[in-house]
Amino acid sequence: MKHIFITISQYLAATLLVALCLSAFGCADSASVNPVVELASLTITPGTLQPAFNSTITQYNIDLTSDIATVTVTAQPAVAGDTVTINGQATTSRTISLGQPGSTTSVNIVVSESGSNSRTYTVLINRASLAGNNSLQSLSVSPGTLAPTFDANLLSYTVDVANNVGSVIVTPTLQDPAATVTMTVNGQPAPQPIQLNGAGSVTLISIVVTAQNGTEKTYLVTVSRGISSNANLQSMTIAPGTLNLPFSAGTLSYTVKVASNVDRVVVTPTLPGTPASMTISVDTVNNGQPTAINSGEARTIPLLNPGLITLINILVTAENQVSQKNYVLVVIRAALGDNNLSALTISPGSLSPSFTPNTTDYTVDVATDIATVTVKATLQDTNATMTINGQGTSSDVPSAPINLGTPGSSTDIIIEVIALNAVAPKTYTITVTPVLSGNNSLSNLEVTLVGSSLNLITNFSPNQLPYTVNVASDVPSVTVTATKSDPNATMLIGSETFPAGTEWGEKTFPLNGAGGLPTPLSIDVTAQSGGAPNTYTVNVIRAAPAAPPAPADAPNLTAASDDGSSNTDNITSITTPDFIVSNPAAGEAASLYIDGIRVQDAAFNSTTSTFTLTTPLTDGNHTITSRVTNIATTLESLDSPALTVTITTTPP
Repeated sequence: MKHIFITISQYLAATLLVALCLSAFGCADSASVNPVVELASLTITPGTLQPAFNSTITQYNIDLTSDIATVTVTAQPAVAGDTVTINGQATTSRTISLGQPGSTTSVNIVVSESGSNSRTYTVLINRASLAGNNSLQSLSVSPGTLAPTFDANLLSYTVDVANNVGSVIVTPTLQDPAATVTMTVNGQPAPQPIQLNGAGSVTLISIVVTAQNGTEKTYLVTVSRGISSNANLQSMTIAPGTLNLPFSAGTLSYTVKVASNVDRVVVTPTLPGTPASMTISVDTVNNGQPTAINSGEARTIPLLNPGLITLINILVTAENQVSQKNYVLVVIRAALGDNNLSALTISPGSLSPSFTPNTTDYTVDVATDIATVTVKATLQDTNATMTINGQGTSSDVPSAPINLGTPGSSTDIIIEVIALNAVAPKTYTITVTPVLSGNNSLSNLEVTLVGSSLNLITNFSPNQLPYTVNVASDVPSVTVTATKSDPNATMLIGSETFPAGTEWGEKTFPLNGAGGLPTPLSIDVTAQSGGAPNTYTVNVIRAAPAAPPAPADAPNLTAASDDGSSNTDNITSITTPDFIVSNPAAGEAASLYIDGIRVQDAAFNSTTSTFTLTTPLTDGNHTITSRVTNIATTLESLDSPALTVTITTTPP
């Protein structure tokens, strides 16, 4: 039954807290109100706070399995305008990295108001050691289904079974086989199957896991026989006002902000059709005592004075009279003298430091080409009024454009918030300074062939400076197109300057000869603020020219030169025969080789592609091939297929 008393203690503590607020402040003027500095909610995911969260309790523990390396800490202040820091960082939600298995990580959550008051909540997160693993790997009950779904870091579960189910089998599986597990009912050992109490009652089953090092963890399963353990709300609404989070049955704490002139709200809680019961309690009604409320009933709740918080507790008790959930509504009524902003933004630009209601002075740096900005301010109390640079404006509405000074000068934007009770206004100041940009990067770099849009640079990054581009041997030039990240920078492409105010530049470069040295290209970008340029380089490598392909056909002995037994047997007595070779392409010259040696004195007839020898061949066999040469590059092809010719001058 331990968890029942924890839930009730939360409820009583919340009621007592608001009662103390009433006795301390009564109906005094709101200017003297000093609400308690505390959290409205605190959750660690994954994990179960021990004890359960209560705004007046500041020390907690959480036991986690050794495989959990990070947790998410979420904390909401009870009073609007109070700030929350989690381990020194101003935020209401933060991911915390845990120490090694077996270590304890301390998390400090500090809630503070504009004055000197603050409160620190400390959570000690114990990550099990490998020898201190006291967690279950899985847990099941048969018959029945655990609610919620099993998680090694969640310790409390419920199971509903039918009236005629007299026993269940509980199956716990250890994460560490060397650990031990025992199960008890009402403090007594519980052999399997575990016998349940009579129909219409509950049975509390404790599963204690003891690690190798002796540390214990207790899981609790509440089995309801023939009765429901559902203590959820299906929905909860409040009017006027909006819950700070979308309603979820598993989320127990909500904050609602209302204007100072709202003195009452209407709360409507609804059950999901289960036979649960509800009570509602609030310090302003019935001396804070809980009263029954029906599902779907709209209950009017008077609020405390402006500037105070009203805690509304809705306690849902399941049919089994054991399972309970306490939903808390923290209603924050704006003070009459609330002259705070709840949000402040400027466009373009970002506030430094980040906005908080209690910080009044901010700076913003913008580029020198920004001539105007707009400011949007949101009132914390919509009954207050405000001006921006002396002009009245509405909450959460962008101002008219505000002109800025010249580069290097500063422009102050003054936002004055006047509370409903007309106390002295609160002044927020934004100092906007156009500053010279230090951006000396490119946002894009392209190298293209003339007449083509294909970018030969495929891996561009603003932070990468050197590049290499390969082109074919017949490419005589390339075009470089560079785009600045900041149009106010100055760019030099080769020797051509592209001044501030131009977004991009383009220049065509001739390339070194094919197969020669790479052609180096450079793009220098100098920031508006000056300083050394960023130099991007492109080495364009022009491929060496290739030799022409070898002739496809072997040379052929002309019929007139073939005087053997036939004019196709390649046997001849003519020692200076004629050979026909493949016709060379345009820009090529043919040559004839005999026995691997180029014939220097043969006459070539380009019309018939015929070579006529002038130096006689000796008797015997000779190998005849041809080649072609690129006239421009003087590169020569390989040999054509060979022809074998037999010279015989001796009569048969």
